Amino acid sequence: MTSFLSGAHDFSFKDLNVINAAPPAGDPLNDLASQIAPGALHDSAERCDAPKCHPETRVAVQGEIYSWIVHGDSDPTQKTVKIKWVTGPAGTGKSAIMGSVADTCKQDGVLAVTFFFASYASPDRRRKTAFIPTLAYQLTEHLPALKDPVAQAIRDKPLLFKKNLRVQMEALILTPLRQVAIESNVPGVVLVDGLDECEAEQFFDSHVASRTGKSMEREKADDQLEILQVLREAALDPAFPFRIVIASRPERVFREFFGNESHKSSFAPNLILDEKYNPNTDIVLFLQAKFSEIRRRYNLSPSWPSEDILATLLDQASGQFIYAAVVVRYITNSRHGSPCTLLNQVLEVKPSSGTNPFSQLDAFYTHILQSTANPVLAVKWLWIIKGQHLGWINLFKRMSTAPAAFLVNLLLQTDNGDAEYVLGDLHSLIDVPASDDLETPYRPYHKSLYDLLGSKDRFGPLYVGDMQCAEFLWGRYFDICTHKVLPACHPLDQQKFLHFFFNLFMPDIWRYTSQFNFALSSVDCLHEQVHAIGTSAAQNANFGGIPFCVTARKPIGTYQAGRGSFVIDSTGIFYPTTCFDPRQIHIVVNFDPQ
Repeated sequence: MTSFLSGAHDFSFKDLNVINAAPPAGDPLNDLASQIAPGALHDSAERCDAPKCHPETRVAVQGEIYSWIVHGDSDPTQKTVKIKWVTGPAGTGKSAIMGSVADTCKQDGVLAVTFFFASYASPDRRRKTAFIPTLAYQLTEHLPALKDPVAQAIRDKPLLFKKNLRVQMEALILTPLRQVAIESNVPGVVLVDGLDECEAEQFFDSHVASRTGKSMEREKADDQLEILQVLREAALDPAFPFRIVIASRPERVFREFFGNESHKSSFAPNLILDEKYNPNTDIVLFLQAKFSEIRRRYNLSPSWPSEDILATLLDQASGQFIYAAVVVRYITNSRHGSPCTLLNQVLEVKPSSGTNPFSQLDAFYTHILQSTANPVLAVKWLWIIKGQHLGWINLFKRMSTAPAAFLVNLLLQTDNGDAEYVLGDLHSLIDVPASDDLETPYRPYHKSLYDLLGSKDRFGPLYVGDMQCAEFLWGRYFDICTHKVLPACHPLDQQKFLHFFFNLFMPDIWRYTSQFNFALSSVDCLHEQVHAIGTSAAQNANFGGIPFCVTARKPIGTYQAGRGSFVIDSTGIFYPTTCFDPRQIHIVVNFDPQ
């Protein structure tokens, strides 16, 4: 330590006073600012290119959200409700709508604090860590009276930013609001967008899991649910005067949270971005406006593109703004040709095209599929739901309408609940009917999804070929025949399933090199011209309580002595047909040589 009196001698002090001149402690509000996610604010530099609603589009849905923020619900019983969920499939423009609503609030002087999650953005926008500090910081900017109590909370709890979200919400937002008089009739809103893109915060290294023998890895749904719960608790606190709008895809954690009967009274009616808001009209307005800009820039004919081309693009969009936006972005930004050439490429593009104008859309779909518990299995389900892989004859061609989702579930799932396990995180890509809905089929939202799934070049390691799908489908078919049981369901539903099952137009085995094995005596069928397959004669067996037998008209395999199995020969077409009898159902296995 340096001495101010170094080398001095022959002197004395009288009434010496020592003053500690250490630098003052840091400003707690600066500490708060260091903990936020600046890019998550709606007007941040990071979001300078974020989508916004094109003028005169999405007017109705924006108006409904803004009116709810300012005036609340028209239903008197809903006046005190402070949370609304905005949801819709991938590509319906949720982020653009939320960004435009935030802009409107700012223009009209309505207090709005925002957090825009994004899986593709800076790390602090992908996790929950900065969520509460970011909201608290914005509130102190809008309401300066909150600065002192917020600063005091940080002084009192130096480790506050390491606490869980509930503790942070209480200390940084709720307690300061109780200490400061805020007029409850002043409109204000917390806008949270893309919460489904919040990733899980991991607190343990992978080697910890290996030592304990069990996984310590957190799921993203854990952190998403924590945020939802903290926001709901805040909304129920009398000190919290603001409304909350949460936008996300309809993934499982959100459906369960907002569908919870014990919580429903604390939520405003969900706003679902569906046909009610007439997206086609808005997509046409968007395309017309953007093509008008392109025409002016390149001095193109006023008649370009034709009404027929606009109609084709509208049909391809399937009500999804994302398709239209990607098309316009490709034509506007690509260097691979003139606007006319590029538009023709869009109209003519095939999944195997070397020039892929949908790379951003592909990345978006891939991200969603990779978030599932088993992406490859999910892709197999998606192909079978479609009923037609590349090269297949339509699996459902004998049926007048698409089969109900519950029938497909009974065909593909090995255990009850498999459908939710496989498709639970894909509600933004496919309309998944409720588990008790016995009529509604699965409906993929966007046609371009299958363009991606069918292209090995575009889909990469997640690509599932027709042979893999056929193996999976035939495996389930033989498994059902082997066990002759169905998951527990009403007898009438079993009848429906059997009618569906025996009318499937299965893919031809001869096209695939794999061999399908099934256990001896597992399929009861009479080989009419040669010998019995499995048993010495056709026997009635119970299939979910319904008698059936299998009959083969031609040789379909060779018994493997000592192996206890039959191997289907791949030299001919093998497909089942059925005939119904009041007393039993016959499966007739046809064999047509090439």
